[in-house]
Amino acid sequence: MSSLDPREIERLSRALRGSVLRQSDPGYDEARRVFNGMIDRRPELVVRCDDEADVGTAIAFASEHRLAVAVRGGGHNVAGNAVCDGGLVIDLSLMRRVAVDAENRRARAQGGATWSDFDVATQAHMLATPGGIVSSTGVAGLTLGGGIGVLRGLYGLTCDNLVRADLITATGDRVEASVESNPELLWGLRGGGGNFGVVTTFEFVLHPVAGVVSGPIDFPYSRDFIAFYDEFVDTIPDEASCDLILRRTQEGEPLATVLASFCGSVEAATPTYDRLRSRFQPIRDGVAPRTYADSQRLYDEISPWGLRNYWKTNALGPLVAGAITAASEVFEAAPSPLSQIQLEHLHGAMHRTPAGTNALRFGGAKFDLLVNAKWTDPTVDAENVRWARDGYASLEPFTRAGAYPNYMFQESGKRVREAYGDQAYARLEALKDRYDPTNFFRLNQNIQPAIRV
Repeated sequence: MSSLDPREIERLSRALRGSVLRQSDPGYDEARRVFNGMIDRRPELVVRCDDEADVGTAIAFASEHRLAVAVRGGGHNVAGNAVCDGGLVIDLSLMRRVAVDAENRRARAQGGATWSDFDVATQAHMLATPGGIVSSTGVAGLTLGGGIGVLRGLYGLTCDNLVRADLITATGDRVEASVESNPELLWGLRGGGGNFGVVTTFEFVLHPVAGVVSGPIDFPYSRDFIAFYDEFVDTIPDEASCDLILRRTQEGEPLATVLASFCGSVEAATPTYDRLRSRFQPIRDGVAPRTYADSQRLYDEISPWGLRNYWKTNALGPLVAGAITAASEVFEAAPSPLSQIQLEHLHGAMHRTPAGTNALRFGGAKFDLLVNAKWTDPTVDAENVRWARDGYASLEPFTRAGAYPNYMFQESGKRVREAYGDQAYARLEALKDRYDPTNFFRLNQNIQPAIRV
């Protein structure tokens, strides 16, 4: 039974351009569903916002009734921060408009837009900004947590391309963050997560992207291939990205799959791909010329909603012999055939971005490591979570400072501080004290206020 007076809920409904879903309403279960099948939370209300005013109304209602608040953009975050038990979800999924200013190479996306929405709109003008490789991922969550995409070698992280944002704070104030207005807040939004308010609009710089040569290449799994991969990525140009996934087929066949992309023509891409295929014969080769928007949808099917997920992540150094042995032993011991070890190569513009541009610290890292436990049966949760934790622990000696917030599960405050580092965390903490001193927005990789209110 709801603890809220139905008349109060009716009052909220009348104040919105959007709508309110209660637990008994049609569509409620779909509205509380998120990417990670482990997350099964039942909010008291889901407020489906139609505009900024609705966001402010939802915040005021939650504050008045002391309800916990979750903010839903695309619902793709593995930690399930887009939904809460017993509280109020601010659902931005109706706010998906993307406006492109092709002449000035800028795009403005609402807080509920997905990367599919964004890429379709910008590619109509042969423009793009670095985004995620699963098209249903929300623009908001990916950007606020950093954003690793296939254009990172050329143009850096998604958040590096954020030039302006509008957000609603816990007190209902509308604040602009840009280089000209509240530049420190803009810095905090570049990787600091949803700690400071609900971002209703993001503005990005765009870059010319006419087409790519991309696709998955499956190689036979071996430790020798992992060593070769570590050497190979040292040779790739900024136009290329090559991520390695150790995975199994439906039949249990172990594979070393390279998710490859080259921003440019077939002729320009050929030398890079020839080197990749030079020592090991692919089992399956999916590389082909594609539009950027089509390429960005390639991996939707291998990252389906509803699987149970538990992830451990950190920045990683080169794949020295000990790291290869540890990664192989972890992969080979996975209890679920769906589980993976993922290595995202970090290079190019990511490492040329001036220090302090964003809140993350990947400076000394060659890879972003993800120990990715995936399974379907809830009765074996403990076994799969233990595999991810133990596997990560065996790889920890080879990690570097820093972690990717978008891949972090439900981590401790100490772990969040370690991910950002003391210097960046202190700046984020100061922003939290200014914009959310009561920690109203706490369903995230949480920055604790230093000033207790």
